[in-house]
Amino acid sequence: MSSLTVALAILGGLVLAGLVAYNTWVSRRNAPRQPDAADSELPADAATSAPVDGMQEPTLHTDPNAVTGSERHEPLFDPDLPAPSVLPAPSGERRGGLDPLIDVIAPVSLDGLVSGDAAIAAMPATRRAGSKPVAIEGLNAHNGEWEPPVPGQRYGAFQVGVQLANRTGALNEIEYSEFVVKAQAFADAVNGAPEFPEMLDEVARARELDQFASAHDAQLGFVLRARHAAWSPGYVQQNAVRLGFVAGIIPGRMVLPTGEPGMPPIIGLSFDTQAALADDPAQSAIRELTLSLDVPQVERGEQPFVRLREAAATLAREMDGVVTDGDGQLLREETMDVIGGDLEQLYDTLDSRDLPSGSPLARRLFS
Repeated sequence: MSSLTVALAILGGLVLAGLVAYNTWVSRRNAPRQPDAADSELPADAATSAPVDGMQEPTLHTDPNAVTGSERHEPLFDPDLPAPSVLPAPSGERRGGLDPLIDVIAPVSLDGLVSGDAAIAAMPATRRAGSKPVAIEGLNAHNGEWEPPVPGQRYGAFQVGVQLANRTGALNEIEYSEFVVKAQAFADAVNGAPEFPEMLDEVARARELDQFASAHDAQLGFVLRARHAAWSPGYVQQNAVRLGFVAGIIPGRMVLPTGEPGMPPIIGLSFDTQAALADDPAQSAIRELTLSLDVPQVERGEQPFVRLREAAATLAREMDGVVTDGDGQLLREETMDVIGGDLEQLYDTLDSRDLPSGSPLARRLFS
C-alpha cells in the first residue's frame, strides 16, 4: 500500500471521527435541559403529579349543579362577604353576597319563618339562567345576616339574584325570563311572594355593565422562548419552584399562589400538556412557556404585574430564554414600563367603579 493511500485512509478516518464527534455534540447541545440532580426540588415528572407539599391550585367557588359538559363554570356568589351590622329589610341595598351593582335582585317576602331545610329542598336543580349564575339567600332570623340557606336555620325573607354580566356577555331577555321562572318556582315552594324588577331596565343595565367590563378587562400573557437548547418539563418545574410556583391541577400548568387559601393565583405558568404527559417527560422538548396574569382577578396590593415581570426576567436569565409577546416580538424594559403605567390607570378606573381588582364583585364580573 502506497504512502498516499495510507495518508488518505488516515485522513478519511479523522474526518469520520470528526463528523461523529460533531453530531454527538450537536445532539447533546439540542437535547432538552434536565433539572440539576444535586439541587432537585421536584422530580422530573412533577408536571403530572399532585400539587407540591399538598398545596392545591387556588380556584374560585364553582357551581356544583352546573350543567354537565359545559365548557365554562362560573363562580358562585361569595357567601363570605361582610354582613350588615343590623337587621336589614329585603330592599335593593347592598347586603350578603348579592350586590345590586352587578346583580338583578328579586326580594321574596314571607308570611312566616321558613326552615333552611325547606329552602334547600325548593332550590332549582341548576342555579343558572343561560350562562349567568343564579343565587338564593335567606335572611337568618337568628343573626340577621343574609346567607345561602343552611340546614337547621330559620329565615324571615329570601332574595333571588342573577348576575347582570360576565365574560360570556350581558344578561339578555331570554336569560332574564329563565331567571324569573326559577325564582317564581322557588317562591311558590316556600309560600313566598317575589317582586321582580322591570326586565327592560335590567337588561339595559346589563348591557351598560358589559360594555364597561369589556373595555376594562385585561389578561396579560408573556411568552418565554428558549434561545438554544429546549427545556424538559422537570427543568421548567425546578426553576419555577425556586420562584414560589406550585403544581397546578392541569398537567403542564403551575401557579404562583396568594397567601390566602381559595383565592385565584397571582400568576399562571403553562407549557405543552402533551410534553407533561409523555411516557418519558425527560425526553420532551419544550421551547416556550407562557406566563399569564388575569388582572381583575388579583388584588392590586399583591403587585401582580411587578411579580409577573420579575418572574419572566428571572426565568429568562436562568433558563437562557427571551421574553416576547404572543407574536414573538421582544418585550423590552420600555415596553414593560408602558404596560405597567396603563395597568395603574386601569386599577384606578376599577376602584372608581367600586369594582377593585381582586374583590369578590370583580372576580364574579370578570369570569
